[in-house]
Amino acid sequence: MKAASLAQIKKELKLRSSQDIEELCLRLGRFKKENKELLTYLLFEADDEQGYITHIKETIDDEFNSITNTNFYYLKKSVRKILKNVKKYIRYSNDKETEVAILLHFCERLITFKPSITRNITLHNLYDRQIQLIDKKIETLHEDLQYDYREDMQRLK
Repeated sequence: MKAASLAQIKKELKLRSSQDIEELCLRLGRFKKENKELLTYLLFEADDEQGYITHIKETIDDEFNSITNTNFYYLKKSVRKILKNVKKYIRYSNDKETEVAILLHFCERLITFKPSITRNITLHNLYDRQIQLIDKKIETLHEDLQYDYREDMQRLK
């Protein structure tokens, strides 16, 4: 089955009643965990972006605390899994300021993690790529926010 384009879906949704749209959303939420998470964000957390950022930072902290650091192989896998989740949370928000704040927190946790990531080339390269991405995202923000986030970036570099 070929999926319809977003324009076609938008036209069809305009023709449906609000009760039909509600049923479609509930049915959509049943199929994938990511769909449920996105609906949860849109319905409950989109109004309080600072609360959402705080919640994601706490989640990142919990995930870093649960890493077993006995072997660099498992450490790399865990860090990549955390980064994958971070990117998913950023996609839900779709706000540049939220993206920068969450990525900065991820990099702060990664650089202060023991054992040091400087002993592993893969983790160090992952860190460098995230720093470069944050630099690009900061450029798109308002000047006042750029100044604040650049101070945080200086600490990380």
